[in-house]
Amino acid sequence: MDITVSGKQVDLSDALRERVSRSLDTIAGKYFDHALEAQVTFSRARSFFTCDINVHAGRGLTLRGEGEAADANAAFDDAAEHIAKRLRRYRRRANEHARDVSRRERPAESGTQYVLRQEEEVPIDGTGHTLDGAHATVIAEAATEIALLSVGEAVMRMDLADQPVLMFRNSSNGELNVVYRRGDGHIGWIDPAARK
Repeated sequence: MDITVSGKQVDLSDALRERVSRSLDTIAGKYFDHALEAQVTFSRARSFFTCDINVHAGRGLTLRGEGEAADANAAFDDAAEHIAKRLRRYRRRANEHARDVSRRERPAESGTQYVLRQEEEVPIDGTGHTLDGAHATVIAEAATEIALLSVGEAVMRMDLADQPVLMFRNSSNGELNVVYRRGDGHIGWIDPAARK
């Protein structure tokens, strides 16, 4: 597994980098043997350290864990336990999903994910007139896979990646669907085929 360890305004020792690599290799080997890469980022906020781990585990599956503690080692341990706990909880379902995906005959479908920055007022022309209301400027874009999943698999993938929303093609009806985490903590599901 390719592991990148970096610090935001924090100097990291070689011993910490080596410990992180060993620990993540152990976790990946124990729970998810085909993990491809991991990015570990340490930063400091006031009097504590934070650690953010993103593991790309293959076939579009991404895991995210966060931790914070008084020192960098403890922050990493907290984030690594978060990753391991998610893997233990979803290991069976993730393996079933990988087998199901490999059995399905389907063309790959992709889309583009955009990150927008909201602008308050945008001039229409050189006369100084402005258009009231919110406008957005694209500040980042990335290719993304639109996977063929059941609703349960989509919720699992959204939870594993710690994402607030996930678009997928529903395997039961072939329509584009969305699952999202509501403000009250429950999961919402948008299925346009249900209205037909």
